Amino acid sequence: MRLAVLALDGIFDTGLTALLDTFSTANELASIQGSSRPLFHVQVVGIRPQVRTALGLTMEVEPPDTLRKPDWLVVPALNAKQPAQLLEALKRDDVIAAMAQLRTWRSEGIGLAGACIGTFLLAEAGLLDGLEATTTWSLSPLFRQRYPDVRLDESRMIVPAEQTVTAGAAMGHLDLALWLMRQASPEMAALVARLMLIDKRPSQAQYIIPDFLAHADPLIERFERWAREHLATGFSLQGAAKALSVTPRTLQRRTEAVLGKSPLAFFQDMRVERAQHLVSIGQDIEKIASEVGYAEPATLRNLLKRHTGRTVKELRAELQ
Repeated sequence: MRLAVLALDGIFDTGLTALLDTFSTANELASIQGSSRPLFHVQVVGIRPQVRTALGLTMEVEPPDTLRKPDWLVVPALNAKQPAQLLEALKRDDVIAAMAQLRTWRSEGIGLAGACIGTFLLAEAGLLDGLEATTTWSLSPLFRQRYPDVRLDESRMIVPAEQTVTAGAAMGHLDLALWLMRQASPEMAALVARLMLIDKRPSQAQYIIPDFLAHADPLIERFERWAREHLATGFSLQGAAKALSVTPRTLQRRTEAVLGKSPLAFFQDMRVERAQHLVSIGQDIEKIASEVGYAEPATLRNLLKRHTGRTVKELRAELQ
């Protein structure tokens, strides 16, 4: 398989090296197993001849016109973790030129892959319109509002769609590398995952912090505070809307626009987050159920299992 990695100034060092190290490890293992040639040919290209990473390291990269047509072009994340910082980065001349180059590569039939904030470059270039995608969960409200034509599901770690694949936050670069590797050799991908201790992470859902997302919008932030005060008494759309001085329709629409889910679903997320915290400090499940608004502990057990994929016993063992 032939791959190219697009490197820009301010690139997230971990994302770039995670991609390069994973494929380098696969080639080393293939050599040990007797392969006479690398399984993966990886070329690093850039708009400028030299790239300075976010941590200040420099590396030489090849210009786009030297690129031998790859199977996949991979866009790692820029190190722009805050919305204002990211929006400024998207205005840079080299980033704009990179997006034009991405459109050219797509027209040539090259598969495009993006991880974490790298997915924003694909979306900004219009290359995800009408497709399913994921992104870093922490910036999903910005992504959803800026790219309404993309069918975003930030709970997923990897989303393939036609000749495109997107991956989730930060260490999602590893998940993306393994996904690409599986297209050429599932056996090698499994071996690399074991050697590098890369766990299976099919979902970002268990990592999402609801109150972090709530800060993306003033109304949602106020709703989040109301919800936390009412976890034990239960959810009421009318009650929440009245307390926030908006109509139920406004609250419903705003929550869906910013978070991609209903007010009730967000309320349930906060219940799960609170319950997980109480489980982690060893509180009794009956007491936890009462604190998050459930009369029956069995109902809470089922909710936790559905949202986290783990039983209460398994959650306790993980958090110890």
